[in-house]
Order: sequence, then structure tokens, then C-alpha cells
Amino acid sequence: MRKITLIIIHCSATPEGRNLDFETCRHDHIHHRGFKDIGYHFYITRDGGIHRGRTLERIGAHCKNHNRHSVGICYEGGLSAGGIPADTRTLEQKAALLALLRELRAVLPEAIIVGHRDLNPQKGCPCFDAVKEYGGL
Repeated sequence: MRKITLIIIHCSATPEGRNLDFETCRHDHIHHRGFKDIGYHFYITRDGGIHRGRTLERIGAHCKNHNRHSVGICYEGGLSAGGIPADTRTLEQKAALLALLRELRAVLPEAIIVGHRDLNPQKGCPCFDAVKEYGGL
């Protein structure tokens, strides 16, 4: 398996009240961004469903200059109904994300959990402080 040093959390930049399900996100990545598949390894919908994208062995397409050594997780949301960056995670998403991160830490104990914005300060994604929230895992 490839060496994974980062677990990067993203949001889909989808406003509250609008849906971006897994298959729609995958379709966008393939047909509009030119990727071979969805760029993330995992996608968490508002109902807390965890959808597997790329396998951990495959390099993602989610964070420039960091894809080769990372796992990408995206949650559906990240914008208020008015389109302003906001932590819109549902309770179900928070629980699913925590469970997934715990599972990943068991197989990737050396990987550091960060938000996309921690690696690219021009981004607001994932619209919450992932390092603060999950640094103790």
C-alpha cells in the first residue's frame, strides 16, 4: 500500500437545502472535472451515509500537491442557505465522520487529520477547524 501521511477533510460546498448525493458528486468529478472517478476516498451524505469512492490504494484527486500521500473525506454541505461558508454538518454526519476517522486511525496510526484549508489557506473548506476537533484521535 502507498504511504499515507494525511487524512484530509473536505466539504462539498453545497448550500443547506440543496442536495449533492454521492452519485451526483461522482458524475461531476468525471464529466466536468475530467477525473477518472470521484476524487475522494469517502463521501458522507447528510443522513450520515458513508459512501466509498476511490480505494485507499488509489491516489485521490482532492488536494493539490498532497494527493499522493493522503486520504480524502468529503461531507455533503459546507455552505449556509445563503451560500456563506458554514459548518453545516448534521448530527448524523458528525457521528459518521468520527466513526470513519477512528476506523482510519486504526489502520493509519501515523496519519495526521487536517482540513483542506490547513493545506491551502485560500480555501475555507471544510468550514470548521478539523485539527482542533480531531487532533486528539
